[in-house]
Amino acid sequence: MRSLFRTKPLGLLLQETSDQSHGLKRSLRTADLIAIGIGCIIGVGIFILPGQEAATHAGPGIILSFAIAAVACACSALCYAELAAMIPVSGSAYTYGYATLGELLGWIIGWDLILEYMVGACLVSIGWSGYFCNLLHHLSIAIPGWLSTDPISALTVTKEWLAQLHLEAQPAFSERLSLLAQAHQGTVNGAAVFANWDALQDAPIIFGLPLTLNVPAICVVLALTALLVRGIKESARVNLVMVIIKITVILVFIFVAVWYVQPSNWKPFMPFGFSGVMTAAAIVFVAYIGFDAVSTTSEEAVNPQRDLPRGIIGSLVIATVLYMAVAAIMTGVVPYTQLAGDHPVAKVLDILNKPWAVKLIDLGAITGITSVLLVLLLGQPRILFAMSRDGLLPQFLSRIHPRYRTPHLTTMLIGGLVAVTASVLPIHVVAELVSIGTLFAFVIVCAGVIVLRRTRQDLKRPFKAPLFPVLPIVGIFLCGYLMISLPLMTWLRFGIWLVIGLVIYALYGSKHSRVGLDAAAAKAKAPPA
Repeated sequence: MRSLFRTKPLGLLLQETSDQSHGLKRSLRTADLIAIGIGCIIGVGIFILPGQEAATHAGPGIILSFAIAAVACACSALCYAELAAMIPVSGSAYTYGYATLGELLGWIIGWDLILEYMVGACLVSIGWSGYFCNLLHHLSIAIPGWLSTDPISALTVTKEWLAQLHLEAQPAFSERLSLLAQAHQGTVNGAAVFANWDALQDAPIIFGLPLTLNVPAICVVLALTALLVRGIKESARVNLVMVIIKITVILVFIFVAVWYVQPSNWKPFMPFGFSGVMTAAAIVFVAYIGFDAVSTTSEEAVNPQRDLPRGIIGSLVIATVLYMAVAAIMTGVVPYTQLAGDHPVAKVLDILNKPWAVKLIDLGAITGITSVLLVLLLGQPRILFAMSRDGLLPQFLSRIHPRYRTPHLTTMLIGGLVAVTASVLPIHVVAELVSIGTLFAFVIVCAGVIVLRRTRQDLKRPFKAPLFPVLPIVGIFLCGYLMISLPLMTWLRFGIWLVIGLVIYALYGSKHSRVGLDAAAAKAKAPPA
């Protein structure tokens, strides 16, 4: 039992960063870290969630929802900043959990982060594909629907609709599609999935079933993976350019639309009550996850003790201001009941008759989502890298490129898995698992700050989370409350993933742990009592 809760000495953690064979290149400064945080935070959350949640849960109170979610994130962000400055090592919450709460909890949080980042990258790449195809449509460039539709959605729709209409006996798939389209065109159900049928009409047929694949999702993941293998500095520069573009687009929207705000549209402010505002807060919380990705690059920061807290807190503050500004303007220009849909920002500009701005928003959305995907694909390999370096996963995963000094093997492995998964899974399947993993990580980080403040008061802390112990306790409570509000199915899938992880730890990690092997070797050398 003691071995399950053994912690990794902080001295060993810091010593590993100077190992040339397993150490990463330090080249990131404050601006790079803030850009990485903004790159991962601002994306789908600002282009979709404000309008969607205003229409369904919060009304104009969505402004307050973003503020509440920001407070919950701020508690965790300040705790992240303290640990990141004190333990500037790759691995994020996994490393902090291992150093403070023990190996078993470290493994659990690391395994959880693998799920969070990989599922998040799949979700974002699927969303990127949708925006990219939409932009091509506006530019009068046609891409075959079957090349941007995942096969599971296609097969599910095929099975359900054919069973419903009793058309299984039709010999030609194209004939069945034609009959289905004619029977359901214009209906409510037809409107929801008619695009899928339209996409399937030109699909190649194999064994009587349509062949579909989300090719844009594959292409963007592989392109970003190649960039990340090339180097962290090059990746940071590309991310910085994309961040500048998407912030410029958001500022253009604010400047164009703010003059049309009508305060009467903010009344009633909470049409669904405060409970609706809280429900929206739990959902838009997803829009803030990403600042923790800054801590995954701790080992690549030039001055981590100073720059990491600035990067984490700075990116969160900038994102919060932009979120609340966009939410206030959207609900002030257009009644909240009209903001539902996938493109609420573009809808506002359509209503204002600004077609040039609509195209600009599409470009900004694609750029924003690309930067989110880049940072997710950057963070995930570094967590695997840290776990492998600790011996909890096979050692080959901690190899770094001799020239680029990047964890190239884990980067290529994750890029390949995300590309395959994103090409075949529908967006609703992967969306449910994103939040729970992040919230669990936040709870571990807040708890880690409390433990270290009590057990290692001698440690130098370049940055201290204020209002201790109130702030980390509030962070644990708020994140725990948001976790409880998630659907039961999400908890079941999360539980299955954790069980798989515990089996791997029992069969491999616990036997190859470097901390455990070092302890066993020291015990063997010790003279008998």
